[in-house]
Amino acid sequence: MSTPPAGTTKKRIFSRNDYLAPLPIPTGRKPSDVLNTIWRKNEVFLDIGNYSIGSAVMGIWVGVMTFLAMSFFTRNLNSDFSRDTLMLGAIIMALPVFFLIQGLFREVPLPVRFNRQRREVCVPQADGEYWIVPWESVTAAATQHSSVSQAGKATMGLLIIGFENPDPQAKDDNKHFSLGFNCGGGTSAMALWECMRSYMEIGPDAVDDQTARFDRSKGIWATYLDDLIKAAKLRGWLVTAFWEGFCGIFIFNTLLIDVLERWKLNPPPDLTYPAIIEWSNPLPPEQWAKRSPELEAAIAKREAELAVQMQPVDET
Repeated sequence: MSTPPAGTTKKRIFSRNDYLAPLPIPTGRKPSDVLNTIWRKNEVFLDIGNYSIGSAVMGIWVGVMTFLAMSFFTRNLNSDFSRDTLMLGAIIMALPVFFLIQGLFREVPLPVRFNRQRREVCVPQADGEYWIVPWESVTAAATQHSSVSQAGKATMGLLIIGFENPDPQAKDDNKHFSLGFNCGGGTSAMALWECMRSYMEIGPDAVDDQTARFDRSKGIWATYLDDLIKAAKLRGWLVTAFWEGFCGIFIFNTLLIDVLERWKLNPPPDLTYPAIIEWSNPLPPEQWAKRSPELEAAIAKREAELAVQMQPVDET
């Protein structure tokens, strides 16, 4: 499956596609795990999960609270409008809530594992098989689409990462596999992709992660208090009380997210195939796989372009 070269951008009136790989050259964005997709990170491999219960809860909870607030604050002004708003909200939010509950009783999908020492990716399949895919063959694109209505302009986007089955005899319906991340497209998708790219091309220290949330030794409220104190040291208590306090509980319901993550992702599922356990063991440095000459040249060219873009403009 051919894709445009990395660094290519295709724009239309209501859409934009940024092609990020292959080859995986720098995007110029700082790595940011905006959806908490990193499940494990060490010197050998990075596990990326596509089970984002937190983002699902936040999206649904914002909708629920919006309809409840509209109904509550209009109850004395127009009781019919208040009741109709509540009924409309129940109808609109019923399907997302149903899918969320259904997803909670399914097994969590296995993560995709990026092995930086071998420069390969293990891609588990639903039938219990797995693919070992060369890192430099992985495709990635940030897609963004906009729509205009009476309510204004709405923009949605994805990061799509694709893998090709290395088996040349694979059937047509088993040749391609892709992951989609609802991160908004554009710069957010590039920052999320940069987590994987920077890990593979620079190292573990280039990527921050939130994997400590999978090892909660304290209760939910004690953990929440620790997070408040940590945030207050960075931003001050006023901002923390509004963002982590009011918005965190009432708008995004971080406490419910913590409960569900402890239930479904404590710990996250692991790859238990015997061959992959061996494949995930560290190698002596002299056995580490190297970049291809094509990728070396592409990265050098891209880094030179980014250096020029970062230079200040002389206005004299």
